Amino acid sequence: MGQTTTEALTFPAAERQAGDPLTEILRQGARELLVQAVEAELAVWIDERQHLTDRNGHRQVVRNGHAQPRTIVTGVGPLEVTMPRVHDRRSADQKEHFASKLLPPYLRKAKAIDELIPWLYLKGISTGGFTEALQALVGADCPGLSASTVTRLISQWQDEHADWSKRDLSGKYYVYVWADGIHFNIRLEEDRQCILVLMGATADGKKELIAVEDGFRESEQSWSTMLLDLKQRGLVISGESGESGGDPKVATADGALGFWAAARKVWPTTRAQRCWVHKTANVLDKLPKRLQTKAKEQLHDIWQAPTQAEAERAFDLFVATHEAKYPKAAKCLAKDRDVLLTFYDFPAEHWCHIRTTNPIESTFATVRLRHKRTKGNGSRAACLAMVFKLAESASKRWRALNGAKLMPDVIANVQFVNGEKQAA
Repeated sequence: MGQTTTEALTFPAAERQAGDPLTEILRQGARELLVQAVEAELAVWIDERQHLTDRNGHRQVVRNGHAQPRTIVTGVGPLEVTMPRVHDRRSADQKEHFASKLLPPYLRKAKAIDELIPWLYLKGISTGGFTEALQALVGADCPGLSASTVTRLISQWQDEHADWSKRDLSGKYYVYVWADGIHFNIRLEEDRQCILVLMGATADGKKELIAVEDGFRESEQSWSTMLLDLKQRGLVISGESGESGGDPKVATADGALGFWAAARKVWPTTRAQRCWVHKTANVLDKLPKRLQTKAKEQLHDIWQAPTQAEAERAFDLFVATHEAKYPKAAKCLAKDRDVLLTFYDFPAEHWCHIRTTNPIESTFATVRLRHKRTKGNGSRAACLAMVFKLAESASKRWRALNGAKLMPDVIANVQFVNGEKQAA
């Protein structure tokens, strides 16, 4: 689904009323398959109890017709099904009740439908547009799908985030970490909310969401509180490592002083890598627009150079070109020279991952879309819960790092020069 507006999810009213023959065929086929599956499930259940007989050899557990029809909301629309019933002739303390695993007794919506409402909400559909969007997706006659569900969901997400934020991290170790502060407008408050996000790459190269917390303007105190809480919950920290633990090898973030001040205290041996995307934006902001296109190409020549020596030459060229007329732009770049080129000391396969905070930025582009559609959340708690659920959803699709097989070498402090592994 390429769009998230209600227009992208609706069909002409005439089509909805007339019905779609193909959809009806699919719905009928789904109903028949579902009935067959439940009947087969029941047959196996009864066969497993065929040895239960009375004195005359009659079975104690037998079929007993069907229950009243009930409607199950599915991805192909509502399906009316009748569940088979069982009669157990044994005494009350021995009786068993058949409960289908496919259709539990109180199921009214398929799991995919239960996930549909939060998906629509998180992707930008306002509560006012729910009815039309849901009718377009699962049919106009589907019961039990109410936009008011969102209110209950937000409360549920808050509870889930609270539990997730207390999870045990014993033995966890991250080779690389990315940190960023994401700012949001809150409709009922004047100050913007800053949500601190920390991601990490494990020893097998998998990306994981580590923490999502409400901070205060990316201050050192906020970041310190987060990092120390992770330590208290068992995250491996310097001096406490086992065979493959210790501080992260690299932390990637923008120039926010709060994070770096906190990281130096908690992870004293971690190498700093400044984000090239943030740095590029900061430098270009100090140049006139007519020069920004060319300057951007010059900056790309630095961090896309195949060797650090070539990057250094491109770095010198940029500073020499602009320091006379635009000293602020030149100084903005030059002051972080060392921490902008850290990535050259690590595998070339990892460069595209560790030289920017794109792993976080790309994930939260969806969050920003949601806020643009709804003009922000009404409270800080609701915003934090939504951000957590979106990030959690996105994390299921994160791909592993390129060159994940090289992670053990990074952990073992094997030397890399210009991205290439050096002989022992």
